[in-house]
Amino acid sequence: MTVAALYIDPRGPYPKLPSIDCWDEARDARGYDGPAPIVAHPACGPWSRLRHLYRGGEGGPELAVRALEQVRAFGGVLEHPAESKLWWHDSTLGEHLGRFGAHVDRFGGYCLAADQCEWGHVARKRTWLYLVRVPRSALEAPPFPGREPTHWVSGGRGRVGKKAKTTPVPPGIKVCSAQQRRRTPPLFAEYLVRLARASEAS
Repeated sequence: MTVAALYIDPRGPYPKLPSIDCWDEARDARGYDGPAPIVAHPACGPWSRLRHLYRGGEGGPELAVRALEQVRAFGGVLEHPAESKLWWHDSTLGEHLGRFGAHVDRFGGYCLAADQCEWGHVARKRTWLYLVRVPRSALEAPPFPGREPTHWVSGGRGRVGKKAKTTPVPPGIKVCSAQQRRRTPPLFAEYLVRLARASEAS
């Protein structure tokens, strides 16, 4: 069963997976109009707590708004960073704040949190998922529960305290490159595709 992977990095894991209709920046995923369920990775830079580091290149904030419309229309999964401002921008998403997993909205959507470190990412990379018409029976435990990160998403080695300009990085931990920050672990991508396929079956 085909799944449409929208707003993806063409160098990432999705083009390597079977039965995936890939929509990257060149193809302009805003134009996707079904009918297959989707996995959406709209640009997080304009919305995340690290938006001060965003220099463009992945698209603007309108991509996430369009991705919300698409996942609600066709079912599947939208992935965005934990604490993304998108959740406060969209009033229906805002209904989920503080009660992840315990609320289903009018689109048949619910939200869950995940640490991509538990799916193979080098950093913890806390992520929130918005799942639409995905049965809970399709949810899976991560393959590496409790796994500790080897990298920090951002930060520095400077002073700790009120005058610190960056988040202090613990000793022995490396800082992610920009590419590592964006990267989706292959096992996590495969899982999101399975969830999207389950939404079609539901």
